[in-house]
Amino acid sequence: MSATSDLLSNYQHVIESLTLHTGTKGVYDVTVDGELIYSKGHTGRHAEPGEVLQLFTELVGDIRRYGEE
Repeated sequence: MSATSDLLSNYQHVIESLTLHTGTKGVYDVTVDGELIYSKGHTGRHAEPGEVLQLFTELVGDIRRYGEE
């Protein structure tokens, strides 16, 4: 759940919806507006701490994080 916590802690002000779907054997994908940004099925491993957050940040570009002025 670290990826979920990272995303909500940093971008709760811009995330309209976040849905978690369980997969088989712990496989999960992270998609943003239909674009796949991380897939455990493709990488064969869990995301490293902060990895999904970094990928999301790269995708959304220059959006301030929650709490930043």
